[in-house]
Amino acid sequence: MAPSKPSGAPKPKFEVREYTTKKDAVPPSPSASIILVSPSNQILLLHRVKSSSAFPSAHVFPGGNLDPQDGTLPSDPTDPERHKDSLAYRTGAIRELASATSLLPLSPEVRLEGRKAVHSGKISFKDWLAQQSKDAVLHTDGLTPFTHWVTPPNVPKRFTTQMYIYFVHLKETNNPSIHASADKIETMAPEYRPAHAWLSAAQSGEVILFPPQFLLLHLASGFLDARNPDTEAGAPVYGAKGTSGDDAGVDAAEIVRRRRELYQFITTDGSPPWSDKYISPIGKGTAKDGRSWLALDKPGPELKDSGLKGDESRVVMVKFAKEGPRQLDVRWASEVKEMVREGKL
Repeated sequence: MAPSKPSGAPKPKFEVREYTTKKDAVPPSPSASIILVSPSNQILLLHRVKSSSAFPSAHVFPGGNLDPQDGTLPSDPTDPERHKDSLAYRTGAIRELASATSLLPLSPEVRLEGRKAVHSGKISFKDWLAQQSKDAVLHTDGLTPFTHWVTPPNVPKRFTTQMYIYFVHLKETNNPSIHASADKIETMAPEYRPAHAWLSAAQSGEVILFPPQFLLLHLASGFLDARNPDTEAGAPVYGAKGTSGDDAGVDAAEIVRRRRELYQFITTDGSPPWSDKYISPIGKGTAKDGRSWLALDKPGPELKDSGLKGDESRVVMVKFAKEGPRQLDVRWASEVKEMVREGKL
């Protein structure tokens, strides 16, 4: 049983509670993010500025809110089609990626001006892209859905976010355009690191990761990073003995093999597979160390009767501190239930 909290104690800004604590939730805004995997299987994160209106000071995948020019979505928040993968989500994801990184061989100034023009409605992203290069196309088919997240209802600013993963082709290894640069408005210090290095940095307190980013990096790490032979196949290692920090020297065949295994996992593992999971984290209790455990099996109040569902097998452990989530970990749900039953958690 979770220990009771002192009455009147301030609640952490990012605490996640049960759905029933908020009856009139703010409708979630559609948004999209891309887990960008470099030719060496490292993952790009952007450091959001402290003054950002969402996820301040956290490290996040490139992404942002959808724009009406990205495509049309149903207006009813309870319509499942408003939340499902679509061309609008894919276009928005690529638009945000293009404005936040150097994937187009353009100066930061040109990208910033283009971002302003697109967001103000002066030009569509597709038309702006065509002006920059006659060969530029929206490679929407290259995006693989990798979970959809709906912000819990007790949070004042909510999103319904489609996550994608995109593997940059190995032939782009020496292409300077894959290097990221910050927009200096919402983000700064973009950086590629192996997934396990990001996880280790979050656990040490070096960076702030929110539960969705931590969980997806955790899953990706089990395939993209070097594995410890003493651990279960596919298990994340977070820089443990038996791994190399940046996987230097790994040949192309091995990089491709790891990508294929991750893709297979995303598209086939579980019921539904990770490409079709809809997750709205629910706080289920508090451990003795002050961490909450978040269930991942529900899709959010807007999708309650839609038949869509999340992941029943895992939970995320997290302590919600003033500056954001800390001490994150991913556990098997069965393991946590057993530890609760035995009074060990």
